[in-house]
Amino acid sequence: MKLPNFAKLLLSVAIPFLVGVFGTLFTTADSLNNWYAGLRKPPFNPPAWVFGPVWTTLYIMMGIAAFLIWRKGIDNKIVRIALACYIIQLFLNAVWTPLFFGLHSPLLGLIDIVLLLNTIIVTIYAFFQISRPAAILLVPYLAWVFFATFLNASLYILNR
Repeated sequence: MKLPNFAKLLLSVAIPFLVGVFGTLFTTADSLNNWYAGLRKPPFNPPAWVFGPVWTTLYIMMGIAAFLIWRKGIDNKIVRIALACYIIQLFLNAVWTPLFFGLHSPLLGLIDIVLLLNTIIVTIYAFFQISRPAAILLVPYLAWVFFATFLNASLYILNR
């Protein structure tokens, strides 16, 4: 069954949001109010209200980027490879929250986010081969995850 582009766009944007919803299952009030609140934090730790708008914007941009690749044709091998990279980074994105907040492990979160950061770079490269706008749409995501990696590393160092 061939989906119309509008359906592909909606699905492409919905998938990153589902990843985000999955993460909220592990950010319980106890985890945030007790464990995370008790961690020593670096001075550049953003306030909690920043994360919602940032991730909402990034998920939309990620979804549009994936759509720009998908619409080039899933029968194209390079498109399948690029989308496989995208799916892998989505998986790594999804498991960071359970590792960090669910298991209360900045170390496991750090290991995951370093893998995520590298996978985003590979994804951007793969997307760039197909659609420069799609690759460019992922650059803010890369920048945010780079910052988040630095923050995660700082939290690990300050609290080990």
